[in-house]
Amino acid sequence: MEDKKTPLVTIVTPSFNQGKYIERTILSVLNQSYTNIEYFVMDGGSTDETVSVLKKYNDQIAGWVSEKDKGQTHAINKGFARANGEILAWINSDDILKPNAVAEAVDYLMAHPKVGLVYGDATFIDANDAVIGKFPAAQTDATRLRRGYVHVPQQSSYWRTALWKQVGPLDDSIYFAMDYDLWCRLAEVSEVKYLPGRDWGAFRLHMDAKTIAEDDRCWQDMMTIHYRDGGKWVSLMNAKFQLRKILAPLVTYRRNKKAKNSLNS
Repeated sequence: MEDKKTPLVTIVTPSFNQGKYIERTILSVLNQSYTNIEYFVMDGGSTDETVSVLKKYNDQIAGWVSEKDKGQTHAINKGFARANGEILAWINSDDILKPNAVAEAVDYLMAHPKVGLVYGDATFIDANDAVIGKFPAAQTDATRLRRGYVHVPQQSSYWRTALWKQVGPLDDSIYFAMDYDLWCRLAEVSEVKYLPGRDWGAFRLHMDAKTIAEDDRCWQDMMTIHYRDGGKWVSLMNAKFQLRKILAPLVTYRRNKKAKNSLNS
């Protein structure tokens, strides 16, 4: 019988051709101070060294597949469909968890039953794991999320399976902002809580990352979600989207510069 003081946590990693980073991701999960973790890696049929890395950790992972899928969002849904845990999280195949992240998140959720989603801080790291910045995490809620005030680092977020069953699965037509979509849904049915000063994850910026290569698709996805859920054209959300389109070249330039500088350091 599962000890309610140490509930099972299911973590899913969606993966595709991130062989140079995925071992670091896997180890960041396996080396957690919290041990009651069920870990799945859902690979989309990588053609690089990913499968050989997965085979290396075959006995330490609850399950993995390497097969063609419909993309990252579909892979995450496939992983959570196999979940037995009471608490869920996902970590992408180029990001990492900090050693005490799961333990601290579980402690908080167990002590605060009204909170459905808890998140801490995250750093930006480069291809060599060097810290190159800090994610602008901040407290948000359902109303602010619907206005585009996100500030939730997916790499540092944990939520209850009971709520996932209520609002999930992810919309696999959303390519980039599937996490934003989930935060909106969770915030509509539960309290979300930010714990400043809790360093729970690292978000890798590198030249092949979606955040660098396809950043323009994030706000487009967010606007798709906005209109899908009844949002209006005359809205703060749309005003932010229009401003972001203007500023997009500057945002992309800065992220590219950080990623390129890290390669030369």
